[in-house]
Amino acid sequence: MDYGTDISIEDLRTHYDAVIFATGAIKDADLNIPGIELDGSYGGADFVSWYDGHPDVAREWPLDAKEIAVIGNGNVALDVARVLSKHADDLLVSEIPDNVYAGLKNSPVTDVHVFGRRGPAQVKFTPLELRELSHSKDVDIILYAEDFEFDEESDRQIQSNNQTKTMVGTLTNWIAEQPEDLSELTASRRLHLHFLHSPVEIYDDAATPGKVAGMKFERTELDGTGNARGTGEFVDYPVQAVYRSIGYFGSALPEIEFDHKKGVVPNDGGRVLDAAGTHVPGIYATGWIKRGPVGLIGHTKGDALETVTYLLEDRDNLPVAAVPEADAVVELLDARGVKFTSWEGWLALDAHELALGAAATEAGGSHGVEVKRERIKVVPREDMVAISRDGVTAQV
Repeated sequence: MDYGTDISIEDLRTHYDAVIFATGAIKDADLNIPGIELDGSYGGADFVSWYDGHPDVAREWPLDAKEIAVIGNGNVALDVARVLSKHADDLLVSEIPDNVYAGLKNSPVTDVHVFGRRGPAQVKFTPLELRELSHSKDVDIILYAEDFEFDEESDRQIQSNNQTKTMVGTLTNWIAEQPEDLSELTASRRLHLHFLHSPVEIYDDAATPGKVAGMKFERTELDGTGNARGTGEFVDYPVQAVYRSIGYFGSALPEIEFDHKKGVVPNDGGRVLDAAGTHVPGIYATGWIKRGPVGLIGHTKGDALETVTYLLEDRDNLPVAAVPEADAVVELLDARGVKFTSWEGWLALDAHELALGAAATEAGGSHGVEVKRERIKVVPREDMVAISRDGVTAQV
């Protein structure tokens, strides 16, 4: 069911006393540098949607680059780099869709470079995501001594934050254990972690006009405040694809005011505001569409608590739904021919995917690889809906 297409804000307000929008932020934040529009320049969020099997994205992804740059030092950047560098057969134990497996299996990648603007003490990874990198088979992790710069602010962050201390410890241990002669590394793929690099330009060349051929960075240095400044030194890396993972941005919602600069629904503590800055009775927001794409699950819990607290404060003044019956919305959608599903339908789809995985395992593996498949994910929306509503076998 699609808000704004299948059902409107007027429909929701007719059937419910209050509506909370928790639509998150799904678009990639912009990276405004020359060459960002070249063929081979992608948004990390779009790639994540593809390998997670989102039904609204294309089934194919162009994976023809041997050398790849990933811009960003957060968990999404790290996960994008991990999927790009990991061998497809090693992903079969996960919920990887078959079309994603096929694409990654044929990838010619040899080197994935992850670039961050600041130093190792300022990365936004979590320890779990960072350590997961070391579990990739036949993938060497490479770090560079010149990228390991620490200042007083870095020391303060390390001493005051256990997560920062853990991640810096992991990174410094890795580089200490790394052979001085990198030719001693024998894996068929390499994952490079670079710090103190600020993106300047993506460029093509005469051999491949219009297509990514390399990327220019300015070396940076820490400025004592937790930030970094340019040094005037520039370096180039030959890459044929660039993935930007520098954050997310919210999307406008039909019939709801939207701040296009911040990518959020204007609100006061979760109370959605109109163009005049007045609370729209009964309309609320929570999560990233409320405050922007920052923070982890703990922040989201507190954020939701704030919104619900205000809703409860307003409960005596909420507009009363004209049609409050529980089945009224279901009847409305049925009348419009909208193909929706229920919790029971989701359970049916879940059981179907698990059965597909069990069948592949019982048959001795899949794709010629003997490995237990927990499930085989159904990707097309029409198949998911058909299975959840009618038990129709999906085409996989």
